[in-house]
Amino acid sequence: MCSTENNAELLPTSSDPALILELKTRRPPSLVGRAGCETWSVDFSPDGAWFAWSMGHGIVWVVAWPLDSEDSQNGETDRGDKSFSCGHPVWGLAFGPRPKSAAVAQPAKTSSKGNNSLLLATGLENGVIKIWNVLTGDAVFDLHGHEGVVRDLVFPRNGTLTLISSSRDKTLRIWDLAHKGKKVQVLSGHKDWISCCCVSSDCSMIASVGRFDRMVCLWSLRSYTFIRNLTGGTRKTLYLLSSCDFSPDGALLATAAFSGSSWWIDLWDPYTAEKLATLVDYFEDYGQNQISAIQFSPNGLHLAIVTDDRALRIWEPGKKGMVMQTKADRDSNGLCCNYHPQGGVVATGTRDGHVRFWRAPRTVPSLCHLCRSILRHSVSTHQMEPLPLPKRILEYLTYRNIPERLRTCCSSEEEEWEGPQDGWFLVLALQINCLPFCSVCMQMGVTQIAASICVGDICRTVHSGCGAVVGNHAVDT
Repeated sequence: MCSTENNAELLPTSSDPALILELKTRRPPSLVGRAGCETWSVDFSPDGAWFAWSMGHGIVWVVAWPLDSEDSQNGETDRGDKSFSCGHPVWGLAFGPRPKSAAVAQPAKTSSKGNNSLLLATGLENGVIKIWNVLTGDAVFDLHGHEGVVRDLVFPRNGTLTLISSSRDKTLRIWDLAHKGKKVQVLSGHKDWISCCCVSSDCSMIASVGRFDRMVCLWSLRSYTFIRNLTGGTRKTLYLLSSCDFSPDGALLATAAFSGSSWWIDLWDPYTAEKLATLVDYFEDYGQNQISAIQFSPNGLHLAIVTDDRALRIWEPGKKGMVMQTKADRDSNGLCCNYHPQGGVVATGTRDGHVRFWRAPRTVPSLCHLCRSILRHSVSTHQMEPLPLPKRILEYLTYRNIPERLRTCCSSEEEEWEGPQDGWFLVLALQINCLPFCSVCMQMGVTQIAASICVGDICRTVHSGCGAVVGNHAVDT
């Protein structure tokens, strides 16, 4: 059931300068602080025009973004704000479909506010997934199959109506919403509850973390098969896994875990199963707190972190300090977080059913970072390693430079990689319809984009599909 009743109030910002505004759920005093009030999930629509959060007791509220404090406080509802009554507590939600690339997600002339195809999937405590039409407020259909709490939902960034769900019944399910009745793919392998799942940017892999079985599993979204378990039972101590996220280029996988004495974040290479860095090794004084959620920023420069002692931290992998953190607050009760698609804002949900919006650092990506993001979106680590590149550039492209940067406290990628001291530089250029492609690239559907890696005065053309070096030519200097 959909309603336009205003169920929340917009409050002025607090003394924390990073806090933009806060949405507090209106509920009877007898329900405040009781189980069922939690905001387990928040999400922005792909174009950033809508924001949704589970406000407790089976209610999801969808509001137009950006929020207008004057309209909200006056109870205006003509902006299209609406609430969805799901009948059971909501643990996961996601907007879909998602565009094929970040570029498509930029604001367009026609926003999702007039898009009748924008859907909202809600995962319920009883195992049912409800699909809603955001514009009309209609319940489209229900998905049945899970036998436990649906903990997380993800639409891959390929423009399709594929939906991935993870549940406490130890399984993931892959649904095709465009073809009702099509066989649902079930991925089994976890030994206990699944806390979180995410999809790589090229839609080739799914990652999932088990809360109690301490497994970080990778699955193929193309063949629906198990690839590997990254952890392999290496840690002897008891700990719980809570969250995971791929970097926007798909070359990094971050996983969050905590024990009775600390929390940590592991950075993995999903292609080689190599653990590149562990955050707790360098931030031991931030331990002894439960970590609830992590998410990469849209440009991949930052990682948002939600823990018990602070509502939000933001870390730049490779730097020996947080680029932003909120004031210490033992009652922050943070449960989830989500970046706005264009960056600059992070929404966090709390255990008492409220939502806070925080200012996130806006950093202009360096040329090196942009080059790496473009290349790694299409080229795996295995394809990168054989390329005739200097060791330091290869380490940068494969993120293996992160531990060194943490040890040396390097604060600038440009100083390390673009400085004149060694004469090397890196340039990646998109070439449209002017470079040849091999049969492997054609089979992968890569037909118009290649990259040129220029090192010194030699330029080598690399196929974006297979990563093969196809020729050398001198560069005018």
